[in-house]
Amino acid sequence: MRILLVGAGGVGTAFARIAARRPFAELVIADYDLGRAQRAAAASDRFSAVRLDARDEQAVADLLTAHSADVLMNATDPRFVMPLYRAALRTSTNYLDMAMSLSHPHQDAPYSRTGVKLGDEQFELADAWHEAGKLALVGIGVEPGLSDIFARHAADTMFTEIDQLGVRDGANLEVAGYDFAPTFSIWTTIEECLNPPVVWEADRGWFTTPPFSEPETFHFPAGIGPVECVNVEHEEVLLIPRWIRARRVTFKYGLGEEFISVLRTLHKLGLDGTAPVSVGGQQVSPRDVVAACLPDPAQLGAKMSGLTCAGTWVTGTGKDGRPREVYLYHVVDNAWSMAEYGSQAVVWQTAINPVVALELLAEGTWSGTGVLGPEALPPRPFLDRLVEYGSPWGMQER
Repeated sequence: MRILLVGAGGVGTAFARIAARRPFAELVIADYDLGRAQRAAAASDRFSAVRLDARDEQAVADLLTAHSADVLMNATDPRFVMPLYRAALRTSTNYLDMAMSLSHPHQDAPYSRTGVKLGDEQFELADAWHEAGKLALVGIGVEPGLSDIFARHAADTMFTEIDQLGVRDGANLEVAGYDFAPTFSIWTTIEECLNPPVVWEADRGWFTTPPFSEPETFHFPAGIGPVECVNVEHEEVLLIPRWIRARRVTFKYGLGEEFISVLRTLHKLGLDGTAPVSVGGQQVSPRDVVAACLPDPAQLGAKMSGLTCAGTWVTGTGKDGRPREVYLYHVVDNAWSMAEYGSQAVVWQTAINPVVALELLAEGTWSGTGVLGPEALPPRPFLDRLVEYGSPWGMQER
């Protein structure tokens, strides 16, 4: 399988390091920074590097054609989703991403009604993907991605009816030497956390709440323990109800009081904005400035310690007719991911899932056409392959 990997940041580089150990893939790694692409491509002699502006749809299409790519793997920020997505469709190239097209809040009632939802622009082109006979597998990172696969597995094998289906993310990671150092893209984190969170209820559909709503203490496994989690906008809530029946679907993230305080301050100051402002005669995006002032998450691994946990909490009626509550989860120890792959835990945990998905697609175990989420495909082969990769998942009865 010949893959054009667009984006050689923390996740893209971790993707390359994982794929280097699997013989199914040849990678052409593209990034705006050619040096960064070259460093990622050094993981294998099957990989090469090129410079690419992900905003340039024609250039992306030309590159896909020039390299006879079977798949475009999008490892960029969500603001680049649509030009990459359209270029793949134009060239009849299969497409995967780990974050979906951007949302836009409802103009009049942002904290109760949805406007343009995450992924709406992509699903509008679903018929075109079907007609082309190609697959756009969207949201196949860890969250969204593995969390959706957990939801499908629970629905298929453990429950006859699902009441609550909640993705819960928490960690006890620390970064030595920094007062504030996000372990994932701050651009994406601001987008997720300051947009109105979306909730799904079967008798109401999708609706929104204010940011950081419905705080709860969730107990995470592997010694992480209790973490306060709050509602955050995330793709799972927009994907899972399309394929799985549940009375309520939520996504809650363990941010912590300090992180929430920083995000609120950025919002008050207008530093979360993406529209360029004039500074000394130059047009700059406030959010890009914030990102430039913070350390690169991909470079923090040596100073990080602790565990990160992604998982799906499910309650309802079990196959035996009795109430059941489970948490299916995946934990990565930063010390292990750094020693084994040289990538910090959060980006590595995101990157392994599209590699697994692409291997299943390459061998025909997974297949499909149109625009699909991970929960639309058989979960067991994916979960088994994850164990084979040396990164097992777990489950708690609660």
